[in-house]
Amino acid sequence: MTTLATLMEKLEPVAHTPWPRAVADAERWHAAAEALAAGELTLLAYWGEAHTVHLAMLDEAANEIGIVSRECVDGHFPSIAARHPPAQRLERAICDLFGHVADGALDTRPWLDHGKWGLRHPLGTAGPSTPMPRYAFLPVEGQALHQIPVGPVHAGIIEPGHFRFTASGETVVRLEERLGYVHKGIEGSMTGARADRAARLAARVSGDSTVAYSIAFAQAIENALGAGVPERARSLRAIMLELERVANHFGDIGAICNDAAFAIMLTHCGVMRERALRAADAAFGHRLMMDRVIPGGIADDIAFLGRRKLSAFVRHARRRLPSLLSLYDETASLQDRTVSTGIVRSDLVRQFGTGGYVGRASGRGFDARRNFPFAPYNRHSFEVPVLTGGDVDARVRIRFAEIAQSLELLTVLLDDLPKGLLQASLPQAAGEGAALVEGFRGDVFVWARLDADGSVARCHLRDPSWFQWPLLEAAIENNIVADFPLCNKSFNCSYSGHDL
Repeated sequence: MTTLATLMEKLEPVAHTPWPRAVADAERWHAAAEALAAGELTLLAYWGEAHTVHLAMLDEAANEIGIVSRECVDGHFPSIAARHPPAQRLERAICDLFGHVADGALDTRPWLDHGKWGLRHPLGTAGPSTPMPRYAFLPVEGQALHQIPVGPVHAGIIEPGHFRFTASGETVVRLEERLGYVHKGIEGSMTGARADRAARLAARVSGDSTVAYSIAFAQAIENALGAGVPERARSLRAIMLELERVANHFGDIGAICNDAAFAIMLTHCGVMRERALRAADAAFGHRLMMDRVIPGGIADDIAFLGRRKLSAFVRHARRRLPSLLSLYDETASLQDRTVSTGIVRSDLVRQFGTGGYVGRASGRGFDARRNFPFAPYNRHSFEVPVLTGGDVDARVRIRFAEIAQSLELLTVLLDDLPKGLLQASLPQAAGEGAALVEGFRGDVFVWARLDADGSVARCHLRDPSWFQWPLLEAAIENNIVADFPLCNKSFNCSYSGHDL
C-alpha cells in the first residue's frame, strides 16, 4: 500500500508550509496516479502554472497532506485523469488556462474555455483565440431516448450552467453538465497583486462562502510568511465562519423544501436566514461579512451591540431549530419527495474525495475543522454528523445537524472570546504556503506563492464544488426529470467558485 510518506520520501523538497511539497520524477508521478486510482490517497487539488503542474493529496488514514509537482516538458505532462477520473475536469481546466497537454488523457475537450475570452491559454503562453468546434456532449445509445437541454440561462436569479439530460420517458438515463459560463479570471487577476488586493478577490470567488475563502487565503499567506495571528482575531474568524454556515444551511433547507412544493418551510427558514444576516451586519458591518477577514487578522472588531444581537440570534435559533426539524419530519408528502431521491453511493463519494454535506450524507466524515484544526477549533470539541443514506433527505438532515453544532460552537466562542489585538503585521518577503478551511459547502483549498516584495506570484483556489458537481450527474440517474431541481438544490454546488 502506498502512503503519502513513502510516495514523497527521497524526492526533492521545496520550501512550503504547513505541508511538504516535492518535485516528482516520472516514476513517483505515476505512483501518485496509481495510489489515487487504488483509493490509497485522495485527490485534494490539481492545478498548474507556467511550466509546472501540482497535485495535492490527502492520506486519510494518516491524516496527512502533501503536494507533488511535475515539470511540463515541452508543455506536456503525464495524465493523472487517465487513471483517476476525479482529476478529469481539473486536468481539462489546466489545459484551458495554461495550454499544458496531459498525455494519455481520455477526455481532451475544453472545460472552462468557451472560445469567448479573446485569447487561448491566458495564464500560460497566451495566444489569440481561434475558432473552437461545437462542444461535443458524450453519446448515449438506446431505444426511445430523447434529450432535454436546460440552460445555461435559468428562471429567476441564478448563475448560468447548462444541463443536458438524456431520458427514457420521464426517467433520466444520463445527465451531462457544461459549466464555465461565469469564468472571472480571478487567478490571473491575483498575479502580481498585493496581498490585501488579492484578499478582496479571494473574498469574491463565491459570495456565499466569502468568509471561508477569506480565511483560507489569509492562512495560506500567513503560512507562507510564517506569521502568527492574534488569538482574538482567530476566534472572531471562527465566529464568522460558523455564522456563515448557519445562514447558508437555513437558506438551503428552505429552498430544498420549496422545490418539493412545501413553501411554508421556505418561509420559516427564510426568516431564520434573514435573522442570521442581520446579526452578521450588526456584529461585523456587512451582511455576508465580506472583507472582514484580512491576511494577518481581521479588519474590524465585533461591535459591542452587535455582539449582543448575535448572541440573541443564537439563542433564538437554538429554540427554533427543533420545531423546524419536527415540521420537516412530520410532513409525509415532503418525506415522499426527499427519501430515496438522488442517492449518491458511498464508494463514489470516497473516490472523488467529496466533502461537506454531500460527503457526510453518504458516509464520508471528513471535516477540515476536525482533521486539520486551527485555533480556536483545536480547543473545542464538536460532532461531525455522518449519515449513510446518501439521498436528498440525508443531505437535509446533515444540514440540520450542522446548524445545531454551529450554534453550540457560536455560544462557546462568544462566551470565551479572548481580549487582545486584531491584526499582526506581516513581513514583506517571499514564501509559499497553503491552507484548508471547512466552509459550509465543504473544504476550500488555497495555495499561494509570494514574491520578495510580498506580492502574489501565483495563487490557486479550489472550491469543494469541483468534486461535487460530477456526483450530481450520478445522483440524478434513474430518477425522474421533475426531481432534478430537488437533487440540484440538495447539492447546491457553486457555479462561481468552480468557474474562477
